[in-house]
Amino acid sequence: MGIQVISRDGQPEYAVVPWEQYQALLKAAGQAPAEAVGGSNEQKSAEASLPAFSEVAQLRQSKGIAAEQLARNVGVSPAYLAMIESGEREPGDAIRRALAWHLGVAGWSEPS
Repeated sequence: MGIQVISRDGQPEYAVVPWEQYQALLKAAGQAPAEAVGGSNEQKSAEASLPAFSEVAQLRQSKGIAAEQLARNVGVSPAYLAMIESGEREPGDAIRRALAWHLGVAGWSEPS
């Protein structure tokens, strides 16, 4: 299997596999095949229903995560997280991915 491992700070963070192998893994896991980038209208409507970054506070609270803890996990200051939560700032790609990971919002990991 042609896997590429992407690391951050010396620790593995992502594993990239060829598309065909990814599809085979999905099938083996009993999941529907993924669509290619560009997606369908169904995928685009799902993206439109993603929570806004101004909803981070509600998502964070529903998971019982303190603002300071989420800020530390994401790698930003509590003040910057507050600006994201208030809608004053739009997070960059790295922060978007970290928020997606810690709050469980998969669609945020892709640039809009």
